[in-house]
Amino acid sequence: MLIMRIEVPERLAEVQAETNGDAGRRWVAGLPGLAADLLERWELRPDGEPRHGWASLVVPVRRAGGGAAVLKLQLVDEENAGEAAALRAWDGRGAVRLLAEDAGRGALLLERLDAARSLADLPDDREALAVLTGLLARLVAAPAPPGMRTLADVARAMLADAPELLPALRGADRRLADVCVGAVRELADEAGDRLLHWDLHYGNVLSADREPWLAIDPKPLAGDPGFDLLPALRNRWDDLVAAGDVTRALRWRFDHMTEVLGLDRRRAAGWTLGRVLQNVLWDLEDEEEHMDDAQRVVAECLEPLWT
Repeated sequence: MLIMRIEVPERLAEVQAETNGDAGRRWVAGLPGLAADLLERWELRPDGEPRHGWASLVVPVRRAGGGAAVLKLQLVDEENAGEAAALRAWDGRGAVRLLAEDAGRGALLLERLDAARSLADLPDDREALAVLTGLLARLVAAPAPPGMRTLADVARAMLADAPELLPALRGADRRLADVCVGAVRELADEAGDRLLHWDLHYGNVLSADREPWLAIDPKPLAGDPGFDLLPALRNRWDDLVAAGDVTRALRWRFDHMTEVLGLDRRRAAGWTLGRVLQNVLWDLEDEEEHMDDAQRVVAECLEPLWT
């Protein structure tokens, strides 16, 4: 079978060089050969233009029997190393179905969804949130498989990094960050065992054939579902601003999600503050000196529920 050579998008190569240095450049250089090997081994043929995000190349393909699928290739790192295990555990329940894997080389063969239509395209923000929350409830119902990266480890790492990084913040930003640290410190010893998606925002929910919507691109963790709320709380921020009362609109989102998921509101607020802390620490590592406006508003909104 004649195998078409896959061209690596220039922007993906640039991002990999910027974020992963030599490892990213080596991965990009090896992508055409890796794709060719997998196309032959799994009896696939390209069926459309490749797409890419910040970290992966996705090639639409046809299987030997004619079925549509996508070949996803990514540089294996701490965040995505458990993706195949998570997709196996969900087995298509609320998430894209895994068809084959070469996890050691960061290769996944997945059912094909409609990449042109995500929840971000729904005009009604509340309808979009209801869909996402329903999917999240199904996903976190599953226990995390053995060997999954844990929220407990993430929490300990945040507590270790905070004393070095947080002094760069001043005034109200520092006070809010300290509240977030206190929440993580209190909750770290009971971090949970559910299978978390970790990155469930509207762009990671695509239209599908066998169900109206399915989740993609997990960065899985074993932990408390409260740690999974922030991406949806922050999503479509312009819609919150347009509502005229950001805090009230944000609290509606939080209340809806915690009610559907059956979460203790204080604990969910604490883990959401922990997620704010994670983002703040990442920003400080990138030499930011202030808390992002959305992070600040989320922290201010949820602090009363925690304290």
